[in-house]
Amino acid sequence: MYLNCHSYYSLRYGTFSEIELLELAKENHISSLVLTDINNTSACLNFIQQSKKYGIKPIVGIDFRNGAKQKFIGIARNNKGFYELNKLLSHHLENKIEFPDMAPKLSNTFIVYPFETVLELEITSFQENEFIGISVEELKKLRFSKLKDFKDKLVIQQTVTLRNKRDFNAHRLLRAIDNNCLLSKLPKTEECRPNESMISKENLEIAFSDFPHIIENTLHLMGQCGIDFSFGSERQSQNLKLYTNTVEEDYNSLKKLCDAGFSKRYPNPTDKVFKRLNKELKTIKELNFVSFFLINHDIVTYAKSQGYFHVGRGSGANSIVAYIIGITDVDPIELDLYFERFINPFRASPPDFDIDFSWKDRDDVTQYIFNRFENTALLATYNTFKYRAVVRELGKVFGLPKEEIDKLSKGNLPINQIDEIGQLVLKYGKLIEGFPNYVSVHSAGILILDKPIHNYSATFLPPKGYPTVQFDMIIAEDVGIFKFDILGQRGLAKIKDTLQIIAKNRPELPPIDIHDLPRFKNDKKINNLLKSGGAIGAYYVESPAMRGLMIKLQTQDYLGLVAASSIIRPGVSGSGMKEEFIKRHRFPEFRKNAHPVLLEIMPDTYGVMVYQEDVLKVAHQFAGLTLGEADVLRRGMSGKFRSREEFLAVEQKFISNCKNKGYSDKLINEVWNQIKSFAGYAFAKGHSASYAVESYQSLFLKCYFPIEFMVAVLNNGGGFYSTEHYLHEAKMQGATIKLPCINYSDHANRVMDKGIYLGFGYLKNLEKLVVQRLLTERQLHGYYTSLEDFIDRITISIEQLSILIRIGCFRFTEKSKTELMWHAIFKLNATKSSNKQPKLFKPKHKHFELPVLEVSALESAYDEMELLGFPLCGYFDLVDEPLENDITSDNMGNYVNKEVVIYGNLVNTRHNKTSQGKLMRLSTFVDKHGKYFDAVHFTEVVHKYAIHGLGVYKCLGVITKKHGFCSMIISKSRKVRIKPNPRAVD
Repeated sequence: MYLNCHSYYSLRYGTFSEIELLELAKENHISSLVLTDINNTSACLNFIQQSKKYGIKPIVGIDFRNGAKQKFIGIARNNKGFYELNKLLSHHLENKIEFPDMAPKLSNTFIVYPFETVLELEITSFQENEFIGISVEELKKLRFSKLKDFKDKLVIQQTVTLRNKRDFNAHRLLRAIDNNCLLSKLPKTEECRPNESMISKENLEIAFSDFPHIIENTLHLMGQCGIDFSFGSERQSQNLKLYTNTVEEDYNSLKKLCDAGFSKRYPNPTDKVFKRLNKELKTIKELNFVSFFLINHDIVTYAKSQGYFHVGRGSGANSIVAYIIGITDVDPIELDLYFERFINPFRASPPDFDIDFSWKDRDDVTQYIFNRFENTALLATYNTFKYRAVVRELGKVFGLPKEEIDKLSKGNLPINQIDEIGQLVLKYGKLIEGFPNYVSVHSAGILILDKPIHNYSATFLPPKGYPTVQFDMIIAEDVGIFKFDILGQRGLAKIKDTLQIIAKNRPELPPIDIHDLPRFKNDKKINNLLKSGGAIGAYYVESPAMRGLMIKLQTQDYLGLVAASSIIRPGVSGSGMKEEFIKRHRFPEFRKNAHPVLLEIMPDTYGVMVYQEDVLKVAHQFAGLTLGEADVLRRGMSGKFRSREEFLAVEQKFISNCKNKGYSDKLINEVWNQIKSFAGYAFAKGHSASYAVESYQSLFLKCYFPIEFMVAVLNNGGGFYSTEHYLHEAKMQGATIKLPCINYSDHANRVMDKGIYLGFGYLKNLEKLVVQRLLTERQLHGYYTSLEDFIDRITISIEQLSILIRIGCFRFTEKSKTELMWHAIFKLNATKSSNKQPKLFKPKHKHFELPVLEVSALESAYDEMELLGFPLCGYFDLVDEPLENDITSDNMGNYVNKEVVIYGNLVNTRHNKTSQGKLMRLSTFVDKHGKYFDAVHFTEVVHKYAIHGLGVYKCLGVITKKHGFCSMIISKSRKVRIKPNPRAVD
């Protein structure tokens, strides 16, 4: 009999989950209730799904409000009514329109107006589907109101927002956060009433005993409501079912695509290829996934027509059909990719196709999808109140100064250092920590459905500008809605831009086929980059950890890179199997450590679980689980299901089956712990292989066109390392780095022969309009011939011109920067700050005789540090002390287990935790010859010898060597002094 119930998806208003609402209803013997969150339908589908467990009839609706002011409640009579309500809410959310006083006519919906609203608006006539809601508290007023005569229109509206005083406190805090005000200043109109709580069915009936017709009206209204979705084993796919007009036409289209692409992928096919293709097509057809493949093919075909590069990955990369029709570039026969990871008869959900595009192209592909398919929306995700956010928000609500909030938010203050207000913040913070804060957009998920989106959810328009549903991926999959993952990454943009730079910088070369992967995979020079750790800039393989791993593995082929891409993931690393894999790979005598059964199941990885497929194989072949049960384990690892009960049941069966097979408890526990350690981190092998394809494309360009490639890396925002370090790498590849120049530089970096002209975009304080102006003028009227010519043609202030002069943009004039600055001041008349209007006629410039004004290299280096953020010469050239008794990276192997000194320019540093949870630091440096070395700062050194930003460090430590890879365990370190700024005044 509750028509107006809120969960905490009434964002910054409600105080408990939809599950807790059902529990509360059961405690109070309520057999049916209506979930009506405020301007939100996030919880509706899960509320309907979970209600069966509690024996409660679910009804859904929406509490339509402008701010905290309730206008009316809409209750869905059926699925059509839910659609109507979602469409109405979406119209107002997407267009930012306030709700009217009176609801529009909705034929499958009941509308309930609050008692006070009806009085205020003096409503005297009602549509058939409209009612007046009365709370227990309002019964006193009803007795003396003319509204008591509307006997057939009165229903119970005992709003449920709270359970107790504690919830009321949490509610007021949420309202203060939402209103961005002090708790003491929160208006009463922004709060719910303290009595908005659920009472038992018996007590509710007693309260309304004088008005039995109100109870009857309420029961009659609820009795007419019913909503139904299929969940779990009963669910059916809600995705677009037909790509063409019929199921048969869809299948024939897919088969034709396979026939057309077959000979290109397999010019000399084997029986294994034919068998695999026929098996996949049969399974895809039986499981009704044909349209899913055709839609992904459509998206990829559009991208190719626009010249966009893509990478198809995810479990779908295990598919020969996807490979043949061009969704992926991974050959499942070559890699022996496990078909059952991609699709098996027990799998209700379609395979994952994560399709990556360049970050520059992704928006256009997304727009194409929305234009091409009718029922399309983005998937949502929930941002919850995390500890730091809670403390910061409540700190403001309680009026704490910023300094206090900063201290509290770190989370490690002793209790005796926290004052009374601070303790209140922490105490009340626990009430709302974990609550949803706002609905955001999933990073990649797009929904393409058979029916209109509003059948399932209301939509809103985030900054991306595309309609977005109000539920997340887990709820979507529960009801049979499966996302298409369309992602943006910079690696593909780097490849595409490199090819464009090569075409412009090296026009004499023939066009490059970047998809000639067989050639790249067998190229010794490319493979040597992998095993020597020379992959800086290459997608997915450039991080210190990955480079170190490939040196240890001596990775020198495609299959080795596929394995390396997976074993570096935390799941394999955390189980200790990474080290075991390296040993078995490098030293065959260690392969006998593998259990014979595991070695037989996973010969390519020496009996070590590396990929998600390995879990399926081990569960199926080692433990005797069915493929359906094995898939439960796989999904459990990836965290894509709600209940652990199913997972625990499979775990027990796994252990029981293994014991029945006669395996020892030690072996069973070892294998099970490996499976558990994957915990969502393991890759499908096809996924790793897709990454490896892109890595090889990047490595080809790095190997044969290193300067062009490094410029493309820089122009696409870099990657793991800093701009300064990518410029260092370009120098090591033979490039000459040139400072910005007004005649040769663009906004981005530019290659001319082997020279790289830095882009104006690096000059942090240079205004974009100035850059735009000078580039446009140069394009229209040619190079600038002098400082005077530049001043005549460009409207610029002395402050902006000084940036260009100090960085050396006018060095072609062969005048010193100091002399140019004086001329600029004289000619611009610095007291007026800028020549704001272009001149109609060129002025006649006076010539000033100035004394010789030299600028030292050190002064220029400090200018570069200020304007670019780093010196072009490198920090080693600025060191102000002798570098003595040191070794370099090349000869670390001669000093294993010895304490030595190495001077290193810091490249990258990050904190990590030991297995005991203690803090440590991992750093990468380059020595004075530009070669890399890695260092570890263990717990006792981390705080004692801190790292203070970029620069050269004197590192004292012991050299260690593992699997051919040398590193340093630092015992002491300090930042080396550099020469002082000669312009600095003491």
